[in-house]
Amino acid sequence: MSMPFYVAPEQMMKDRADYARKGIARGRSLVAATYDEGIVMCAENPSQMLRKTSEIYDRIGFAGVGKYNEFDQLRIAGIRHADLKGFSYSREDVDARSLANQYAQMLGQIFTHEMKPMEVEILVVEVGQTSAGDQLFHIQYDGTLLDESLFTVLGGDAEAIRARMLEKYAEGSSLAATLGAAITALSGPDRQLASTDLEVAVLDRVSPRRCFRRLDAAEIDLTLKASKPRAPRKAPAKPTSE
Repeated sequence: MSMPFYVAPEQMMKDRADYARKGIARGRSLVAATYDEGIVMCAENPSQMLRKTSEIYDRIGFAGVGKYNEFDQLRIAGIRHADLKGFSYSREDVDARSLANQYAQMLGQIFTHEMKPMEVEILVVEVGQTSAGDQLFHIQYDGTLLDESLFTVLGGDAEAIRARMLEKYAEGSSLAATLGAAITALSGPDRQLASTDLEVAVLDRVSPRRCFRRLDAAEIDLTLKASKPRAPRKAPAKPTSE
């Protein structure tokens, strides 16, 4: 009788992690950050049909990077979970923390027991009534759950983008300033992203119920113009006396 092929568990987990990271790195990155009136999610995504960001529930948003069909399956599962819980109990019982825990368990189970891990990183965000209640949960391909504060970066070039974001981002800034920092961080020093290359969505805390809203290219340009300082107006020349 032939002996079964043996691979050390440590090597198997390492190979799966390398495979997932390579798949995620092939996609484009995403930045989510809090601003004075909510949370903004900004992704490099020139496609007008395939979306990286979406609404899960009234005050809860979702974002994903990596393999589109895989994180879209997770998005749909999250919407169904939130709708069922809100219908069975109350809308106030649906929260980002429990949803993020469900995602972490699902991704951890797939990473450990399935042959191929999911090549995704996902983000679950909830905007609070005040800035202290804003929540950002970053879930990695192996089910690792990270409770982020202020901002987070998803994607293959996360470390470099995070470093640029630290230089530009300021807590409690306006939407214009925060979006400008996120776009600068995603662009890097060697290129400049246009509004048509971006997908931007916000969770606006001042909205009474459904807080998710997308910004089109014209709105992005208008918002960024508000962040640019205006040139000082020249004082009129004083008339000279003869």
